[in-house]
Amino acid sequence: MAKRGKKYLESKKAYDSTKEYELEEALKIVEQSAKAKFDETVELHLKLGVDSRHADQQVRGTIILPHGTGKTQKILAFVKEDRIDEALEAGADYAGGAELAEKIQKENWLDFDVVIATPDMMATVGRVARILGPQGMMPNPKTGTVTMDVKQAIAEVKAGKVEYRTDKANLIHVPTGKVSFGNEKLAENIRALLTAVVKDKPAAAKGKYLRSVTVASTMGPGVKLSPQRAMDLVER
Repeated sequence: MAKRGKKYLESKKAYDSTKEYELEEALKIVEQSAKAKFDETVELHLKLGVDSRHADQQVRGTIILPHGTGKTQKILAFVKEDRIDEALEAGADYAGGAELAEKIQKENWLDFDVVIATPDMMATVGRVARILGPQGMMPNPKTGTVTMDVKQAIAEVKAGKVEYRTDKANLIHVPTGKVSFGNEKLAENIRALLTAVVKDKPAAAKGKYLRSVTVASTMGPGVKLSPQRAMDLVER
């Protein structure tokens, strides 16, 4: 088990880590626990009552958080040559085709956070799928990152769009903003995210859907929320 730092251990002593808190209370603890010298990200961790080994029980989607994530995302756009200027003007940090795929392949270049591609460029993107896939950056029509409307896709990322998806352990981990946002904005982002995930509940999922809900800052310990109370936060 990884050795924890002094600040982390002090933060963990300051509250009852076995207790399930209300969102407002949990965020106060997270704020007090965030002792790093940088503006820590506040993440939401959900364990869902699904079996993601089955395709019909995988949960995946995107949402534009009301207050964004507080992180500036670097965007790479795979487009045909005649659309490079359009993508760069829309806010992409890099735009191009085969030459960018080659750079990723040869140099293991990954100086970006999001990849957007037009459908006619997917054969090129496919050449670096083995590199982008494990990083969670492979463009996908389901998340709006494979599209002819590059301008719109870039605007959504800039506005604070996040992707959520279940991993092999049926967990979802999503950034919901920075500690500096304050609890009100963080709570609104978390409420919006919970609403989206609950609306995406697969029809094949049986029993209790939200099994555990935890909020934590980058360097701080996790604070549990009551799954039942978290369901009450969902906008109907």
